[in-house]
Amino acid sequence: MDRHETRLAVPLQPTDHTQGARDARVIVIEYGDFECPSCREAAPVAKLMLKRFHGRVLLAYRHFPVEEAHPHALLAAQAAESAGAQGKFWEMHDLLFADQAHLKRHALEERAEKLELDMPHFRADLDDEVYLQRVREHQASGNASGIRATPCFFVNGVVCDVSFDVSNLLKEVAAKAG
Repeated sequence: MDRHETRLAVPLQPTDHTQGARDARVIVIEYGDFECPSCREAAPVAKLMLKRFHGRVLLAYRHFPVEEAHPHALLAAQAAESAGAQGKFWEMHDLLFADQAHLKRHALEERAEKLELDMPHFRADLDDEVYLQRVREHQASGNASGIRATPCFFVNGVVCDVSFDVSNLLKEVAAKAG
C-alpha cells in the first residue's frame, strides 16, 4: 500500500459492532470476509488480543466480502447484520467462522435458529436485503482505505500488516497499549 493508503478513511462509527473497552486507548478495526480462510485464522487472534489487553483495546468488525472469490460472503455478512439487530452479532460472527464450508441460506437459517433469533424477522431481513446497504458502506470505506485483501486490521487508524503473520497484530497493539 502507498503511504496515503495506509490510513483508515472512516473512523469508528456508532453503528460499528464492537467488543472491548469503550474508552480504550487502542482501537482496532478489522475488515473481514466470513468465507475467507485467513479471516477465520485471524478470529482467535483477535479474541486473544481482547483478552490479553483487557480494558485497553476496542475491536470493531466491518464487512469486506470479496465476492469474486467468496460467493457466499455477502449473504453471510447480511445474516450477521440481521443477528446484530437482534443483539447477537458476535455470536453469529463466531458461528460463521466456525463452519465456513456451510454459508448457504439454509445453513445461515440453522445458525439463526441455534441463536434463537426471531426467525420471521431474520428471513425477512435476508429476503429484503435490509442490511445490504450497510455492508456496501463498509466495503466502500474499506476501498477508500486502500484495502485489497482480508483480513485487514487498522490499529489507531493505521494499517497493520498481517499478510504473513497475524501475530503482528498483537505486537502492534502491545506497542500502543503500553
